[in-house]
Amino acid sequence: MPEIDKIQEIIDAYNKLVRNIEGKATDSADGRAYGGIIRAGKGKLVESIAKTLVQLAWKKLKQDHNKLEIIGRRIKIPIKQDYIDGLEDEEVKDHIKLNIEDYYYPYKPDIVVSINGKIVLEIECKSYTENAMLKRILVDSTLLKTQFPEMQFVLLQLESQLGGDFSELKDVNMGSPSTHTLLSYFDIELHILTLLEGERKVDKPIHKAEFFKPLERESLEKAVDILAEILQEYI
Repeated sequence: MPEIDKIQEIIDAYNKLVRNIEGKATDSADGRAYGGIIRAGKGKLVESIAKTLVQLAWKKLKQDHNKLEIIGRRIKIPIKQDYIDGLEDEEVKDHIKLNIEDYYYPYKPDIVVSINGKIVLEIECKSYTENAMLKRILVDSTLLKTQFPEMQFVLLQLESQLGGDFSELKDVNMGSPSTHTLLSYFDIELHILTLLEGERKVDKPIHKAEFFKPLERESLEKAVDILAEILQEYI
């Protein structure tokens, strides 16, 4: 039996969803906002793509699939002890100490990857990203890194709205001034993977037939290679 072409499966799923989501959103009878349906559909698609790419990267490394796990749970970010110690109001401080188990920030990452039970990678999945969204991603990544110092971070996006050449599918991207400036303020090495060529245009959404962008095998294979390089460090 021939091996299933997972890359082609991703492309087929992308074509089916993006080409049909406009009609589904327009015909929706449950009262949900049109834009919300579009965003939800694309968001789930990117998460599904990310999971498959991680599995393909692990397979490329010829590793036991049982050693890799994709986790979907919330992660508790605990309150910092330094913050509690620095509170001037003793009543507030004592209240927090007495209820310390309640003081955490619940964060639900898009995709978390563990190897041999150790969390090593987080993938943020976006249909597109601009720099205001990137700030939030970097803050969330910083919170996660307090709990998992050796964790690495990936931003997987269909389209880029970060400026510069992130939307050009080439081996090395120079990035954009705004993005590099934001990155310089955070101790986070963020791998930015863009799957569709061409900067995102607000007035040219890819779910409209006239603005549809093909998802190419080359960009998916490049993403697999980069993910394999990241995961190689934890073997």
